[in-house]
Amino acid sequence: MDPLRCTKTIILNEGDPEVKRAEILDYFHKSFDIDERLYDMVSTPEAFYLRAEPLRHPLIFYFGHTATFYINKLVIAKIIPRRINPRYESMFAVGVDEMSWDDLNEAHYDWPTREEVQVYRNEAREVVAQLIRTLPLRLPIHWNDPFWAIMMGIEHQRIHLETSSVIIRQLPIGHVQSLPLWEICHESGPAPVNELLPVSGGTVRLGKERSHPLYGWDNEYGRHEAEVTDFGASRFLTSNGEFKAFVDDGGYGEQLWWSEEGWSWRSFKDAEFPLFWLKDADGSFRLRTVAEIIPMPWNWPVEVNCLEAKAFCNWKAARTGRALRLPTEEEYGRFSDLARIPDQPWWETAPGNINLEQFASPCPVDWFRFGDFFDVIGNVWQWTESPIYPFDGFEIHPWYDDFSTPTFDTRHNLMKGGSWISTGNEATRDSRYAFRRHFYQHAGFRYVESEAPVVIVDDAYETDSLVAQYCHFHYGPDYFGVPNFSVEMAKLCRDLMGGRSGLKALDLGCALGRASFELAKSFHQVTGLDFSTRFFRLAADLQERGHVRYALPEEGELVSYHEVSLEQLGLTGIREKVEFSQADACNLPTKFTGYDLVLAANLIDRLYSPRRFLESIPDRMNPGGILVVASPYTWQTEFTKREEWLGGYRFGGENFTSLEGLKEVLEPRFRLMGEPKEIPFVIREHKRKFQHTLSEVTVWELMG
Repeated sequence: MDPLRCTKTIILNEGDPEVKRAEILDYFHKSFDIDERLYDMVSTPEAFYLRAEPLRHPLIFYFGHTATFYINKLVIAKIIPRRINPRYESMFAVGVDEMSWDDLNEAHYDWPTREEVQVYRNEAREVVAQLIRTLPLRLPIHWNDPFWAIMMGIEHQRIHLETSSVIIRQLPIGHVQSLPLWEICHESGPAPVNELLPVSGGTVRLGKERSHPLYGWDNEYGRHEAEVTDFGASRFLTSNGEFKAFVDDGGYGEQLWWSEEGWSWRSFKDAEFPLFWLKDADGSFRLRTVAEIIPMPWNWPVEVNCLEAKAFCNWKAARTGRALRLPTEEEYGRFSDLARIPDQPWWETAPGNINLEQFASPCPVDWFRFGDFFDVIGNVWQWTESPIYPFDGFEIHPWYDDFSTPTFDTRHNLMKGGSWISTGNEATRDSRYAFRRHFYQHAGFRYVESEAPVVIVDDAYETDSLVAQYCHFHYGPDYFGVPNFSVEMAKLCRDLMGGRSGLKALDLGCALGRASFELAKSFHQVTGLDFSTRFFRLAADLQERGHVRYALPEEGELVSYHEVSLEQLGLTGIREKVEFSQADACNLPTKFTGYDLVLAANLIDRLYSPRRFLESIPDRMNPGGILVVASPYTWQTEFTKREEWLGGYRFGGENFTSLEGLKEVLEPRFRLMGEPKEIPFVIREHKRKFQHTLSEVTVWELMG
């Protein structure tokens, strides 16, 4: 077998450091190689620019994305001082997970050629390889270690083996080719008769400690314990043959079996059967694998999204009179625990169709046995009833703050067990991956019989203490007679524009979005950008839902609960004029341009390169545009390296202030309008502790 198809993730807490360095370097190169070999299946240049999945970018994005991810994370972690190609590292940074099945973004991207991206990938590869060769390495490797950032890039690249292969699977067959590395299973037959077998209940403990020997994503850490009652589980994954009974019974045309969300999706897509089934003129079916079309293997697992899986369970429950549904995460955990499967990387060979050690496709559902059940892990992912949520003790990883938090919205359901192409972290016991219920992956399901209610963990109140604090700062009451800072800044901006209409504004570092909404009262279009998903996702939720709830610290473990709404604030009529996105102010995508006013409030002293931001922002503004900069100049090396500070130090034996630094950078292209002024703001930390700060505001007009 090609060694690329049986690699294992790295044990990070033991061994000789230099031997470990060699292991990580080998793992890195194999991950890069197999990623590139996947794209070799794309046989025509134009296929890289087709929208195989209309709700996602073309393949050229993903070809660039895995390489830029390494560089972006290494910059964020302050492991490398500069970028390789800022344009690419902006273009290929964000846009992996679409937000909804009906929110197609038609934004134009000036994509580079595959050859140009390949050159970039080679450069990024050498940068990372050189770091692996030279960075100090001490064991254990913990999640603040530079090597953790490297492992993050490697495991992220392996995730995209799955996501990109699903997109390739949707390309027109004439644009792909079958290659020996990706040999599929060639055995098929009639579907076995499925049956329910008992699973004894018990205590399930999920989550792992930071001392765990393997790399993990932030949502895997913490604690969750639950008592699972006895239940029945299907012996096999649901096969194509078993699912066909639902199709033949008109299941796709009967709203009764579908959730409201599911029926909306089915109607939007006009679906009549699973995506990868191809129906011939005579009514027979064939199956599309990643690169081939084959006769329908009825004994392979069906691959569907979560909405289809739930509709099938509802239909089968009605037809059999049994309480059938998808398993919860806890039920799958109990089911998996009883199978006593060794964790990867400690197995000798994969015990199922997983880790690319068997096939580059699914295989019959009755081939890999685990006690009385089959395919406890591997073959295809298994949808669950459980939307993903944070375990107790969850902490956001600071280098990838948007990996998990955007999915904690009850709209992303967990998949368990891995698929034939799951490698690295994905093929470990503790992995937790969740996708929107309409999303297609190499995923199917098994059903369970249980009367136990499904508990959906829905944190109705935002409990991230920093986010809650900023919710209150943006939308809460005034304190000590100090007006709301965001409202004051927006009012200042509106006054500067003198009542002109049809204008575009950019709110950089928008956080929870109050200034963006306030600007929309007089601007025709407002863009709110923030680097932190923790912040802008709440702003986007507020825009979509019209309200946000949060739990505010009072004292110790005590909190108070708050709700704010756009209606209460008189902002309901303007929210459609605001667009929120994630972006790096020091490396903005080219689409953010043509602004008449840019507001950078309390931003520059939190940027890793404020000078780069200030030098590049004129290119995003219209002639005569206004730049408003507000900052308390709280320079800290935690955010900005000392050599990047604009001021606040002695230079040539004399004090050099941040205002002098601003003038030095901006005056070649801007004219300072009036004198600086100070605007105060108050941030409430808890019931008896407040921060009172003065932010110096300067206004600059773009010349020429």
